[in-house]
Amino acid sequence: MAVAENTKRGLFRLDGITGMLIATVLLLSILGVLTYLAIVTQNASIKKPYDPTPVTKSLTNVKAVSTDNAKFAIENL
Repeated sequence: MAVAENTKRGLFRLDGITGMLIATVLLLSILGVLTYLAIVTQNASIKKPYDPTPVTKSLTNVKAVSTDNAKFAIENL
């Protein structure tokens, strides 16, 4: 029984160095986009930090199950 020789080898095929370069560029671009979005999010939260006072200013009247709890919800600023 003879083993067939692999004649479909190529350096610039998608399963060779070209595919590796495409995968590397794709992963690095995803990393770059996610890093950029993280920096934008952090800058936005620095300029407008979370303010818990709309929630914590008067929680004495909040009941466990009540439709009146909507007035204690976070207000849009």
